[in-house]
Amino acid sequence: MQIFRFQFYFIILFSLSLHAQSKKYAIHTVAFYNFENLFDTNDDVNTNDDEWTPTGAQHWTEEKYHQKLKNLSSVISEIGRPENPNAPTIIGGSEIENRGVLEDLIKEPKLANYDYGIIHFDSPDKRGIDVALLYQKKYFKPTSFSNIPLLIYKNKTKIKEEKKEEADDEIEDKIETTIDKNRVFTRDQLLITGFLEGEEISIIVNHWPSRSGGEKASSQFREAAGRLNRKIIDSLQQINPNAKVFTMGDLNDGPYNKSVKVALGAKSKKAEVPEFGTFNPFEEMMNKGMGTIAFRDSWDIFDQIIITESLIKPNFSTFMFWKAGIFNRSYLVQTSGQYKGYPLRHSQTEVGFSDHFPVYIYLIKEMK
Repeated sequence: MQIFRFQFYFIILFSLSLHAQSKKYAIHTVAFYNFENLFDTNDDVNTNDDEWTPTGAQHWTEEKYHQKLKNLSSVISEIGRPENPNAPTIIGGSEIENRGVLEDLIKEPKLANYDYGIIHFDSPDKRGIDVALLYQKKYFKPTSFSNIPLLIYKNKTKIKEEKKEEADDEIEDKIETTIDKNRVFTRDQLLITGFLEGEEISIIVNHWPSRSGGEKASSQFREAAGRLNRKIIDSLQQINPNAKVFTMGDLNDGPYNKSVKVALGAKSKKAEVPEFGTFNPFEEMMNKGMGTIAFRDSWDIFDQIIITESLIKPNFSTFMFWKAGIFNRSYLVQTSGQYKGYPLRHSQTEVGFSDHFPVYIYLIKEMK
């Protein structure tokens, strides 16, 4: 059992039909999980967290908070099994109140031995929820990280049209002031670059704007998020044409939406991915009726991990994409009531897990 607990180079065996022989591969799991309202019990005057306090609507007590941490740590420790018995090397997360809740999470008994590091920034989101990255320090070494703001506005076009005939500096200043007041404050995009077992990779962790106000009316904001993602990827590829980039997160859109298909340019089939393009393995799952979130008895895949063309090459001498999955074990599913079959989330009577299932991909490299 020592090799499973401490040695990350877990060897997987599977047949390659081309040569009808078995080869040995090292494996890493890369995952994303929307933790759904991972708040502590303290009232932060700078955020809208009153609901998640002992006197708030959720009656959020220390006991419930620690049960939530225990639940999440159990899930994280198992993502990627059985192919990889080790917990994810890298896991992006969203709906996180602050760094403190992550520090509490990685101290949970089921995660403590993995020695996770944390990369987190406070975002300008009005609810005070952020994205973050957890990584096993032994295998991933960050070299740079930054939070990149998503600048989106309500009625920006209308404001400019109303003022377009007035061009003096005073009017322009008024326009900019009005635009700033109409900014939609949402989550930053978190960019991390580092070395996975000596190989450079970059990760963008996302939680794109919600569908508040309706899917159609809010689509422009998620399309802007997709364009920002594409811009980040382009900048990384200009520095290194072979850059291995993962964009992961709760996109609040499915693989078929314009924000993913057009703004980010993600393709569903490897053969269709152009040089410097992106591949989305979760679109095929969507077409099969699978999902990470349910609403009105309809499933969708908002949680996705999209990768650059550099990760789908057939040469496994370096870490490459193998396959993807949705972690939807039976204990994560509501078993009764109105929401039977949905992800088991928190309620007034039960501390659940999340209203999202986590997603993951495997990276493999041939062992010599």
